[in-house]
Amino acid sequence: MTADDAGSGTAEGRGVRRDAAAEAAGQEAAAGQDVAGQDAAVQDAAVQDHAVRQNGAREGGPAADAAAAEPAEDGAEPAEDDADAPDPIALRLEQLILGAERRYTPFQAARSAGVSVELATRFWRAMGFADIGQAKALTEADVLALRRLSGLVEAGLLSEPMAIQVARSTGQTTARLADWQIDSFLEGLTEPQESGMTRTEITYPLVELLLPELEEFLVYVYRRQLAAATGRVVQAADDAEMVDRRLAVGFADLVSFTRLTRRLEEEELGELVEAFETTCADLVAAHGGRLIKTLGDEVLYAADDAGIAAEIGLRLIETLTHDETMPELRVGIAFGTVTTRMGDVFGTTVNLASRLTSIAPKNAVLVDGAFAEELSHTGAAPVSEAEAAEAAAKAEKEGEEPPSYRFALQPMWQRPVRGLGVVEPWLLSRRG
Repeated sequence: MTADDAGSGTAEGRGVRRDAAAEAAGQEAAAGQDVAGQDAAVQDAAVQDHAVRQNGAREGGPAADAAAAEPAEDGAEPAEDDADAPDPIALRLEQLILGAERRYTPFQAARSAGVSVELATRFWRAMGFADIGQAKALTEADVLALRRLSGLVEAGLLSEPMAIQVARSTGQTTARLADWQIDSFLEGLTEPQESGMTRTEITYPLVELLLPELEEFLVYVYRRQLAAATGRVVQAADDAEMVDRRLAVGFADLVSFTRLTRRLEEEELGELVEAFETTCADLVAAHGGRLIKTLGDEVLYAADDAGIAAEIGLRLIETLTHDETMPELRVGIAFGTVTTRMGDVFGTTVNLASRLTSIAPKNAVLVDGAFAEELSHTGAAPVSEAEAAEAAAKAEKEGEEPPSYRFALQPMWQRPVRGLGVVEPWLLSRRG
């Protein structure tokens, strides 16, 4: 989909878009339809560009190319360059997946949905799709999606910026999901299974069988994740905490990864990264944390509880240390106020966790003072070994069970950290 904004894109692109807008407006006017309510900018473009369309057709400019692509007056279809024609198999697969044929240009889709071309373009780009000029490439589903988003705005359930964010978050997430699934299993499943059958020939029936199952599974997982996220938010003490929350944020980073990339073949490197991300994702989820994102040689995770974040960090070190194929690992964790946006986390706490990771010893977990204090406050770790010994002696004297601590904290030398001033890191380990 493309914007009809004045001044956007190349001169050639604007000419083609104006031509298509003029054509659509002219066709509807000839049919006797009322166009008084159409977007003012589109009306102006249709009127102003009529002369450009005619001149371009005579002079062989961009408008001439658009005119050449239109059906002849006698109804005959224009000649189509076979080299530019879409692959029939690709079109069949697209129609199977989308469930409808191409019917609309972006201009026509916006008109059918009752929204301006500008708003439709913003939604389309937010979902992650490239501009397509005025090609007839959209379906009824595209029109319905525009109606739904604009309807939520008109009903006051979402503001326009919020609707754009919904489109962007959904587009970015599902784009990665689609690429991931194609890379991980569809490529393998579409290998020729029978003599004489090509991969292309077996892809269609395979997608036909998989699509409804994957669609149902996607909805199930989304609802589960939405329920979990909603539960975490409503437990906040007040409205401010729903946006800016106190979380434990941890980074886990493979040591000397850049040097490793020069030594390994691309396939080996891909397998290592996949194994690293899979191991981290499983451990984070299993112990109650949330994987925020992966960056190849680094993962970012968060947890509402400092004890959970500490357990995850130590588990990552322990697990990967026993894997001979993995490089050494460093983990940095910080605790404090975090801003969450678009599924990501931001703020000083996140920056501090990243800095701690960069200075952490190999195969070790380094935490900040606020994280150490939170562990002590919840009874997961003593403030010091002297305090632990004192508490144990007191409990023994009174005939009680001594406190049971899960973690130990060792203060490290204070040091300046770029952009954050002087910090006092603590080395985290298991106790006993």
